[in-house]
Amino acid sequence: MQCRFGDKIKFIPALLLVCCLLIPSLAMAGHGEAKPVKKGILLAAFGSSMPQAQASFDAIDAAVKKTFPGVPVYWSFSSAIIRDVLAKEGRIVDSPAMAMTKMMDAGFTHVAVQSLHTIPGEEYSGILETVKAFEGMPKGMSKVTVGKPLLYTNDDMLRTVDAIVANIPKDRKAKDAVVLMGHGTPHAANIYYPASQNYFSKVDPKIFVGTVEGSPSLDDVKVLLKNSKSKKVYLMPYMSVAGDHARNDMAGDEDDSWKSELTKEGYKCVPVLKGTAEFPQVVEIWVDHLKVAFKHLGDH
Repeated sequence: MQCRFGDKIKFIPALLLVCCLLIPSLAMAGHGEAKPVKKGILLAAFGSSMPQAQASFDAIDAAVKKTFPGVPVYWSFSSAIIRDVLAKEGRIVDSPAMAMTKMMDAGFTHVAVQSLHTIPGEEYSGILETVKAFEGMPKGMSKVTVGKPLLYTNDDMLRTVDAIVANIPKDRKAKDAVVLMGHGTPHAANIYYPASQNYFSKVDPKIFVGTVEGSPSLDDVKVLLKNSKSKKVYLMPYMSVAGDHARNDMAGDEDDSWKSELTKEGYKCVPVLKGTAEFPQVVEIWVDHLKVAFKHLGDH
C-alpha cells in the first residue's frame, strides 16, 4: 500500500503520543512498583560509656514504644568518642548515619528521627544535616523528619523547669541550694544555659545553672552561691544521663570536681546521680516532640 507524505505527517504525532504513554510503563517495569509506606523511628542520643546511664535510655525507649506501639524503634549515638569507647568494650552502637543506612536497607520509607539532646547545638545540627541527606536519595526514604531537642521553645523551658523542680530530693529544705551541671558548648545554642538560669530563678531563687564547657561556669555559680547564704548544696546533672561528667566532673572525689571545689569552700554537697531522662516529665517533652515529627511524616 502506498503511503503519501501527508499521511506520514499525521502518523508522527500519533507515534510520539504512544511512546510517551509507554515510557512510564517501561520505567515501572525496570524499577518495580512503588515501595509500600513503611514507617520507623530513630532515637539519636549523644550517648554515654557509663553502664549506669542505661537507665535513662531504657526510660526513653519504654516511653516511645508505649506511645508508638508497633512502630520499629532504632537507636544511635551521635558521639564518635563514645561509640569508639563502647566498641573497644565489644558493644557496637550505630552512628545516626549508619542507623539510617540500615533502616534504608530494611525498606523504611518514612522515618521520624528524635534528637535526645538537651539543646539545639552542634550535635543536633549535625543530625539534621546527616539524616536529611537520606530524604529523596535514590532507593532512599521518601520522608524524613527530625524532632526538636529538649529545650527549643518557651513552653519547653517552662515544662523542663517544672519537671526538674519536681524531681529535686524531697529532703531538700528551702534554705538549701541546688546546682545544675549542664554540658556547655561553643555553639550559639549555649545561650540556653544562661536562659535556663533566668527561668529557674523565677521559680526558685536558690537553683543555679552552671556548665562544664561553656557559660555560666562554676566560678559564676560560686558567686551566686555566696550571695544565697546557703550552706548545703544539692548537685544535679542538667543532662539526659548521669554519665562521666556527672559522676566525675560533678560528683567525683578529684580535687577539681564541683563537689570537691564547693566542699573546700565550706558547703555540704549532696550529689544526685540521676539524668533528666530518668524523670518521666522530661521524657514526656521529648515524646511530644517526636509526636510532631511523626505526624509530619504523612503517608505519601
